[in-house]
Amino acid sequence: MIAQLCFYFFMFLAVAAGIGMLIFKNPMRVALCLITIMLSLASIFALIENHVLAVFQILIYVGAIMVFIVYVIMLLDPHDQALTKRFSKYAIGGGIMLFLSLSFLAPKAKLLSQIQDGKSLILSFKDFANIFLKDYFIFFELTSVLLIVGVVGAVAIIKGRKNAIN
Repeated sequence: MIAQLCFYFFMFLAVAAGIGMLIFKNPMRVALCLITIMLSLASIFALIENHVLAVFQILIYVGAIMVFIVYVIMLLDPHDQALTKRFSKYAIGGGIMLFLSLSFLAPKAKLLSQIQDGKSLILSFKDFANIFLKDYFIFFELTSVLLIVGVVGAVAIIKGRKNAIN
């Protein structure tokens, strides 16, 4: 009973923070909403007794990637009016790229097919590491490359602004 109430609380919190991401215009508030979503997901993973994913959710996503994103937001001067526009001219192209990426990656998700077979999937850390290093490591590395490109782009924008001012 308590676990079910906690599950619904964290589910509601994640949905509310997702709506907050769509409503807020300040990039720092949007990042804080995303951190709330990540912590809610980690709590849901812990409630369904998947502690490995809960720990990875907190360590990798909240602890590393979100701190990285907040750092880039602080580099970009969150009071700039250009950052508070809701959609850019690249939104349609980004949506198409997201759709193509998801349609390419969806057949690769072997863990989902194992759950649908009716078996309860209990992964040890060793099993998770083997699956991660064999099947998903390239996607993890591509994500890190994407984050580095984002930082290089942020630095280029800042240097371009400073050169335009001078």
